[in-house]
Amino acid sequence: MVTEFQPASDPVNERMQELESSMEGLNARIARLAIGLGVSLQDEHELARVMSRPPVTAVPVERRTGGELRRPDRRASGAERRTAHHWEELRGLLVLRFHAETRFVDEVGVVATRQILIQVEEHLERDGFSPGADGQHLKRLFDPN
Repeated sequence: MVTEFQPASDPVNERMQELESSMEGLNARIARLAIGLGVSLQDEHELARVMSRPPVTAVPVERRTGGELRRPDRRASGAERRTAHHWEELRGLLVLRFHAETRFVDEVGVVATRQILIQVEEHLERDGFSPGADGQHLKRLFDPN
């Protein structure tokens, strides 16, 4: 009986696992930010609204300085600034994910990228996220109907 030699580690399989793991972490962070900000990325109009938000303005005062050094014209409280930065992070991560998906298609092909995205969504659902909580619309991406 002839058996094929199986290498101890398959570099292609390892790379696919790396891509899946990175996409899972990215999508989980996107979903958590969206939930924390009270935005539903399952709605494409809401997703478009997130993407069209203006960027956060520069911080006029360093918040880590002592109270006596702060300027009286400080406009936003710490909570407001954190929320603004969370909006900015969410927007940036959505753009990053788009670029990562494009790179995945170039690197491993459409079929493998589709499989990665489906597995990531299944993992997120097992972790308690609802389908599409991360703004990933797999049906729209892969089903022509």
